[in-house]
Amino acid sequence: MVQGSTSGVVAMFCDNNMPNRRVASATQKSVRQIAMVGTYPPRRCGIATFASDVVEKMQEFHPEVRICVYAMVDETDEDPVAHHGDVIAGTIGEQRPDDYRRAARQINESGADAVWIQHEYGIFGGECGDAVLDLVDRVAAPVILTLHTVLAEPSERQSMILAHLLDRASRVMVMSRHGANLLKSLYGVGEDRVTIIEHGAPDRPFGRQSVFKEKLGLADRRVLTTFGLLGPGKGLEQAIRALPRIVSRHPDVIYRIVGATHPRLIARDGEGYRMSLEKLAQELGVADHLVWDNRFVDTDELLDQLEACDIYITPYPGMQQSTSGTLSYAVALGKAVVSTPYLHARELLADGVGVLIDPDNADAIATSVIDLLDSPQRLEAVQRRAYARGRQTIWPCFADAVATLIEGAVTNAPRMVQPLLATPGLAGFMAMCDDCGMYQHAVGTVPDRLRGYCLDDNARALMLVNVADAMSDAEAIQWAHRFAAFVQHAWDPQLARFRNFLGFDRQWCEAVGSDDSNGRALWVLGQTAAQARNGELVWWAKTLFDEAVPMIEELQSPRAVAFAMLGAVGRLEHESDNAPARALLERGGALLCRLLAAARRPDWAWFEAVLGYDNPRLSQALIEAGRICGNEEWLQAGLSSLRWINAQQVSAKGFFRPVGSDTHGRLHDFLPFDQQPLEAQATIEAAASAYLAEPDPFWFDHARMAYLWFFGQNDRGAVLADLTDGRCRDGITARGPNRNCGAESILAFQLSHYAIAGLARLQPGDKQPDRTQADRKRGDVLARHQKREVAAEDLR
Repeated sequence: MVQGSTSGVVAMFCDNNMPNRRVASATQKSVRQIAMVGTYPPRRCGIATFASDVVEKMQEFHPEVRICVYAMVDETDEDPVAHHGDVIAGTIGEQRPDDYRRAARQINESGADAVWIQHEYGIFGGECGDAVLDLVDRVAAPVILTLHTVLAEPSERQSMILAHLLDRASRVMVMSRHGANLLKSLYGVGEDRVTIIEHGAPDRPFGRQSVFKEKLGLADRRVLTTFGLLGPGKGLEQAIRALPRIVSRHPDVIYRIVGATHPRLIARDGEGYRMSLEKLAQELGVADHLVWDNRFVDTDELLDQLEACDIYITPYPGMQQSTSGTLSYAVALGKAVVSTPYLHARELLADGVGVLIDPDNADAIATSVIDLLDSPQRLEAVQRRAYARGRQTIWPCFADAVATLIEGAVTNAPRMVQPLLATPGLAGFMAMCDDCGMYQHAVGTVPDRLRGYCLDDNARALMLVNVADAMSDAEAIQWAHRFAAFVQHAWDPQLARFRNFLGFDRQWCEAVGSDDSNGRALWVLGQTAAQARNGELVWWAKTLFDEAVPMIEELQSPRAVAFAMLGAVGRLEHESDNAPARALLERGGALLCRLLAAARRPDWAWFEAVLGYDNPRLSQALIEAGRICGNEEWLQAGLSSLRWINAQQVSAKGFFRPVGSDTHGRLHDFLPFDQQPLEAQATIEAAASAYLAEPDPFWFDHARMAYLWFFGQNDRGAVLADLTDGRCRDGITARGPNRNCGAESILAFQLSHYAIAGLARLQPGDKQPDRTQADRKRGDVLARHQKREVAAEDLR
């Protein structure tokens, strides 16, 4: 086993006195919970077998590493949960995009210390397996990437996918030195991130052929073996063509081909390949020297069958195969190997450990096998060299190396903000909800029933489920109806106003809610009309918006007007000729522009003489009104005022420092505390609107700064947001973070994530912080931008 870098690799050897090896107790080391993503039995493929072996051996030798598997499945697979429910945490349908996002959310909510991706291009959905990027971009824990194949000449798409995965990975594991060198030369992966750990192998005594031959009824035979899933890429026809020469020299030879035809080849071509090989053996007159074991056998039986062989043959024609589990097993069991020099064989069989031959060369196979069988001394010498080499790869050594790799990824993870596209979990959000709606407040993380509910938070909750792509459509629609019902119930058609506060006893605490809560109600109705996940919710939102919009004439708060204007933007996205929404934007734009002109001073470019909450919403509404209505004055006023308020919210150290709630009511002044998550959300979403109007990198940079505030880049170094369950603390006081996690804070963080992720996707390709495939059936900011531009053009 070798561990280290792409150059100057350091060899690590295991103590050969394995019976006395002391297994580490889970109480001696920190327990690490690892989420493994890849194929798993009963799927029949090499990676599934590898993953199963790894889980078993880590449990045996490093029980402090607990692996939960997220198994890839397709429509033909048996349910892995039914077979391995103790280790399967979830399944991911290869061709179901929602499953990848859902798995990322589940992993985040599980509190996994690291995510271990078993990568092969053929096991994930999408083009060249690019569906896995949706998962990798959303997980919060450090990513460990095991590459079972590193192509020397990848396609453009394959190269892009691997570059993206490598960019996200904290540690990269390969099983060959050649693979490590390719990562360095083709992708520029630094030495500090690459670890070479050769494929694990069993530890069994040497030289027990006769015992296992007798079990198979082969006591008097010389046994050649090839093992694995059958397909044209195995080169078996060359080994069969070599048999006539071998048999003529050694008539006691039997060649055993063990393994079922690859399931995907069966689905496409049936048993045509196997039948062609059987026909070839008949034509060459060696059918009696060929035994087919047409089964997918489990690991223990595989090892028993390998023990019965004298010479193991891998005649693969392709030279790019980085890993072969059966080759590792054969070497560790002390078998003489005759192989073509594909990547894994070239390294494992070097220095006389095995015999390397040219590909597609039956004569070379025959000559090498005959030479070994002619000289029992030479045969045993090769077998003993193989067995000695295999001591470096046995499972205890492999497990030690993996445990070291995991610990390095977990403890040495970069101390920086989580990736912008890492999707927050939703467990904290759901814990704040009941069948009525979302509670307002919490004591710590415990919902506070005494404070009841409010329209403001249930409106924000509806906004979240409209855009949360971590939810399936069915789940989101179910939640959306709950929050829509709250909004509907808050509406009083006789007074033509919304109520806001509702007690836990389901009694309204007021006849009419605040102007701001009424403005926010119009906002969520417009957003739902544009982004709801089914037509019925769209119809409901349009209908109630149109019924409620006349009340805007009575609203006096500039913020209420701004909120309603943002709702009008959503309403116009769905119906570009909606006259009431257009009139609302026109009235609101004129009002905000007048306020800005009246309150402006040389050092105060703001709409009011005081700063309140949700300040950037005023600028955002004016930007949207100017863009959609084609009013350049409004647009520029909105952009300039947003730049001003952004400048006020940056500390000398370059952190985002939102206007604190202690500031409210202070003339031409502001204080740093208490800092609220709502301000970060408003800053990010306003920056997104500004970027759509003026694609200046400044807007993304400032939005990112505001997002980092949730993760410790703030005046107190306090981490407020938890990607695991999606909760967020209620703010930062002068003494540090508020322990409570109320609805407003949770929703501000969740919505901030979706806003920053959407804005990130609008950046030029070479500047995207988390490059990802073109997205998404829902929530794609670019698509919404284009739709808005069409609507704006229609209105002009």
